[in-house]
Amino acid sequence: MTRIVMFAALVLALAIGVWVVQLPDDKLGNGPEVSSTTGEAIVAVIVPELSGKAALGANAFDGLCAGCHGANAGGIEGKGPPLIHKIYEPGHHGDFAFVRATQQGVRSHHWSFGDMPPVSGATDADIEAIIAYIRTVQRANDIY
Repeated sequence: MTRIVMFAALVLALAIGVWVVQLPDDKLGNGPEVSSTTGEAIVAVIVPELSGKAALGANAFDGLCAGCHGANAGGIEGKGPPLIHKIYEPGHHGDFAFVRATQQGVRSHHWSFGDMPPVSGATDADIEAIIAYIRTVQRANDIY
C-alpha cells in the first residue's frame, strides 16, 4: 500500500512539474513585464551597431517577422512574443528551433499568443541572416 501511495505522489509531483514548466514565464512572475495595451512592445530592446549578416538579418526580420515579433524582436502585446528574451537563449532554443519554426511553424508552448504558422517567402539565406540578427541583439541584451 505504501508503494502505491508513494508512486501516486511521484506521478502527481511530475505532473505538477510538467505543468509549471509549460506555463509562460509571465505567469510565473519571472518573465518580461507585459504591457497592458494591445500593440505595445513587450520588452525594451537595446540594438547594437549591426554589420554583415546581422545587418542583412535585420532587414529580413523587418519584412518577415516584425509584424508579429515587433520592432527589434521586442514582441507585440496581443500578437507575438519577444525573441529578445531568456526563453530564446541559445541553450534553450538553439538556432535550429528558429529554422524549424520558420519553415514548419510551431505550437504555442511558452506564451499564450497561439501557434506560429510557417513563414512563407523566407529563404534559407533569410533564416540564417535573421538568426545572426537575433543572436547579435540577444548578446547586446545580456542573453547568451
